[in-house]
Amino acid sequence: MSTAEMNPSRKHAFTDAGAPQLPEPTYAERVRTLVSLCTIATLSTVSRKRPAYPFGSLMPYSIDETGRPIFLISDMAMHTQNIQADHRASLFVAQAGDGDPLGTARATLVGDVLPVPEDEVGEARQRYLSRYENSRSWVDFKDFSFYRLQPLDIYYVGGFGVMGWVTAEDYRSAKVDPLADAAPKILGHMNSDHVPAMILLAKVHAGLDATEAAMTAVDRLGFHLRLKTNDGMKGTRINFLHEVQDSDEARKVLVEMVRAAAPKATH
Repeated sequence: MSTAEMNPSRKHAFTDAGAPQLPEPTYAERVRTLVSLCTIATLSTVSRKRPAYPFGSLMPYSIDETGRPIFLISDMAMHTQNIQADHRASLFVAQAGDGDPLGTARATLVGDVLPVPEDEVGEARQRYLSRYENSRSWVDFKDFSFYRLQPLDIYYVGGFGVMGWVTAEDYRSAKVDPLADAAPKILGHMNSDHVPAMILLAKVHAGLDATEAAMTAVDRLGFHLRLKTNDGMKGTRINFLHEVQDSDEARKVLVEMVRAAAPKATH
């Protein structure tokens, strides 16, 4: 059995059979990237009023160097009271985007929410305020404190048919994708100005004839397309010719791929 078969989070995305195959980012990398990009999530705690029932709250968060979510919450809040009685919780993080929300990435981090240790509060404060400058207005109120979610297990859904568990250890050691911050701009540019090019790439690299195409995700190793075909909506992944580290490299390799695909599409 191959490594890819033993570890479903390391699937290969086959495109052009004649090209060297690059692996997709692992699920752990995808979750780290997703959690780093999002700012608002749903925190589910164990209800005190209705024991054993989950209680959902809208929750802004920041993250520390290992990806642990940090919260600034008040003792008066119901979710804080729940946490103080029972540390078990989960945080649901979802990618924002247009189209079918069930086709977007999301993850549930299951673990324990505990107060940030006193000797680490300074760093947590700095990280949180760097993301939420307006929270300076209440960060020093006596009833507000920093808490942190220590993940025990993570479930990732990357869209239709893409899902699996991620261990806390793999999540902690994973790196954020280098295109994370640039991805929204890349997607917007491709979907606004280069639909014919994506249709061309889908035909040559994935063997799919599409009338419409949209790039739904991009990372250092490749990108995902959502395609409208005569057989309905389809999705595919296409690898870059080589790994990229920034948006400029991504642009250059996409141009190279489109130029190389043009003559192949006529055959």
